[in-house]
Amino acid sequence: MTTDTLKIADKTFKSRLFTGTGKFSSANKMREAIIASESELVTVALKRVDLENESDDMLVHLSDNQINLLPNTSGVRTAKEAVFAAELAREALQTNWVKLEIHPDPKYLLPDPIETLKAAEELVKLEFVVMPYIHADPVLCKRLEDVGVPCVMPLGAPIGSNKGIKTLEFLEIIIEQSNVPVIVDAGIGAPSHAAFAMELGADAVLVNTAIAVSQNPVDMGIAFKMAVEAGRIAYNAKLAPIKNQAEASSPLTSFLNDLN
Repeated sequence: MTTDTLKIADKTFKSRLFTGTGKFSSANKMREAIIASESELVTVALKRVDLENESDDMLVHLSDNQINLLPNTSGVRTAKEAVFAAELAREALQTNWVKLEIHPDPKYLLPDPIETLKAAEELVKLEFVVMPYIHADPVLCKRLEDVGVPCVMPLGAPIGSNKGIKTLEFLEIIIEQSNVPVIVDAGIGAPSHAAFAMELGADAVLVNTAIAVSQNPVDMGIAFKMAVEAGRIAYNAKLAPIKNQAEASSPLTSFLNDLN
């Protein structure tokens, strides 16, 4: 099997499983699960971190050579707020990478496409590596690609819903048309969902809730790691075509002709 790495901007990843840090019962449990998952890119919500405190409990537990921090702007409602949050994160965490999340609706946490595009334009000009969380909208993905983002992150279902890939037909179009990596984000509630996304041709998936709220986050992290790897291997090996009619895999009826 050939080496199959993922490159986004100036970083190369062996793991195609990206993870979050929310909802874990403790910082220790979060760290153990992330290390077990072998995830190399981990989102950190700015509103949950004390940016002026280098010994912030969460940041201390994420200090590992394996882990690259990806600050996200979750909680902001406008492009202006997102740009401000990203600049704070760059100053405090010394990274120009940012996951752009703008969702003004607190009930469904659906991303605002207009404000996201405006913020992405501004952040790219400010030399950020922008990873935008968006609806599974093929047109918006191409517009963001034109702006200069190095990847797109369409949702599979609403954040934290664990419903799986409910935007299948639109994700297929995005994957077919995209010239940048496609990372399926949100809604992935089981390792089988992650494997399915990878079999479709997604370049990576981002999982948080399904690992964090599991009764055993460490084992669930391992399960997601294996599912993502299996899905990617299957995609590269090419799945057998789907047919409407049965086709025997072992034709055994020819010997019956000898009876006539």
